[in-house]
Amino acid sequence: MRHAIPAIYQYRDFAAAGGLLSYGASYTEPMRLVGAYSGRVLKGEKPSDLPVQESAKVELFINLRTAKTLGLTVPQTFLVQADEVIE
Repeated sequence: MRHAIPAIYQYRDFAAAGGLLSYGASYTEPMRLVGAYSGRVLKGEKPSDLPVQESAKVELFINLRTAKTLGLTVPQTFLVQADEVIE
C-alpha cells in the first residue's frame, strides 16, 4: 500500500493486512481432510489403503478498503464471486 502497488496474495491474512486480494487454497479444507483420515486410521484402516486426496476448494478475498485507497473500482460481478469482501 505504501508504494500504491496492487498486490495479490495466496493467503487471506495478507489481504486482511492490506493486500488487494487473495486467491488460494482454503485453510480449513485440508485440516478437515486430515481429521477424516485420522479417524479412518484410528478405526483400523491401513493408511496405504486410503486414497490420495487434495483440497479442491479455492477461496477469494477482496479488500475493498485497499481498492478504494488505490483508486480502483472492483466490478460487481467480481464481488459477487468473492468468499469474503473486507471493507
